[in-house]
Amino acid sequence: MNQISRIRQVDDLPQIEEKSTADASGRLSKRKRLFIAFGMCLAVLGGGAYAYDVLVASHHVTTDNAYVGADVALVTPLVGGPALEVLVDDTQPVKRGDILVRLDDIDAKLALARAEAGLSAAKAQLDKAKIDLDRRKALSASGSVSGEELTSARSAYSVADANLKTTQATRDQAQIDLERTVIRAPIDGVVSKRQVQVGQRVQPGMTLMTVVPIEAAFVDANFKENQLAKVRPGQSAILHSDLYGSDVVFHGRVVGFSGGTGAAFAVVPAQNATGNWIKVVQRLPVRIALDPKELEQHPLRVGLSMTADVRVEN
Repeated sequence: MNQISRIRQVDDLPQIEEKSTADASGRLSKRKRLFIAFGMCLAVLGGGAYAYDVLVASHHVTTDNAYVGADVALVTPLVGGPALEVLVDDTQPVKRGDILVRLDDIDAKLALARAEAGLSAAKAQLDKAKIDLDRRKALSASGSVSGEELTSARSAYSVADANLKTTQATRDQAQIDLERTVIRAPIDGVVSKRQVQVGQRVQPGMTLMTVVPIEAAFVDANFKENQLAKVRPGQSAILHSDLYGSDVVFHGRVVGFSGGTGAAFAVVPAQNATGNWIKVVQRLPVRIALDPKELEQHPLRVGLSMTADVRVEN
């Protein structure tokens, strides 16, 4: 029996070897197909990425390092005095010419009254000098008035005329100072950072508040320096605000570039002439103007975060 079993095992060896060989070749064929499929997937993904870069990505530069800005107006008095009324508060919208603050105008009115009195006296003096000059001119033909008296009369008239012009300027300045006790909004916008209180004595040049023109806001997008090779003024841009989300689209236009990077204008600029210098990619602010109609529909505030996408295909 043992010999028969060994004979059968010997007879089965070729079949076992053939089966193992077939299994191995099947595994190799399956692995080869998997590698080919994997390679095709990589080729498709690489081709798609290349096509996307050539057809889409190369025509856009984007950044989320962008913020809303505006040319704010600082409200400062041109004359001093106690604040009699403060008619606005923070977050209040105002129009150009609206009254913001009234200063106590008693001193300005007194100064104007004195200037008007001085102007009246100067006019009377000029009239008298003119009459004296005309009389002497009439008598000089007959020889009744000497040339010296005529010259003195002319000099007196010239002095009176100059005095009138000086007092007229003083009166005009007093009138302007009186008008300046009423402080008005220089632009349309929203009141921010109000610092003046009723009864506070303000001085010329003191900042009372800030008016932010939200309808004239713009965006400063800080692009990396290696993104700016194709960016030009006049190119269109699409922007989104974190305030409204991706549902609200703002359309803008590139206006220009800042004169330097943020690091160059920092209070403590970077010192690159050191031994342990490490290169850092700099960012350059790019000014983007926004559509006023879109700003009117969806107002923005200074400092809000934005995402900017500039089309650079042209």
